[in-house]
Amino acid sequence: MVALAVIVTAGVAFRYTGNALVWYDEVASILLAWVTYYGAALAALKRANIGVPEIVRMFPPNARVALAIFAEICVFGFFILLAWVGYTVLEILASDRLVSLPAVSVAWAQSVIPIGSVLFIIAEALALPRILHDARQP
Repeated sequence: MVALAVIVTAGVAFRYTGNALVWYDEVASILLAWVTYYGAALAALKRANIGVPEIVRMFPPNARVALAIFAEICVFGFFILLAWVGYTVLEILASDRLVSLPAVSVAWAQSVIPIGSVLFIIAEALALPRILHDARQP
């Protein structure tokens, strides 16, 4: 996050002086994607993603457990699929390079998709006992 702020600030400052950095916007957009994926995984670990707990609490405990299990299966399925497709795309992008930084592979920049997906899966797996415990509460 700090690196993103520093790069954007430097890019604006250099552009203001008439010496624009050709690479800063591409690097900033990649860093934003990385921060977003890592932040989502951290939010999943802390159970801080958007939810509607009041609707879930309207159901009896047995139904809440079933809904929690169904929801977790959906989350795991989605992120397993996203990790697999993300990894497949990395193989396709292996020979492509960033426009402003030809030494950097697009695959490296896009590797956040499978990495972030795996982190999200790990976070959900770690939170699963708490999710089921909370679902059983009256």
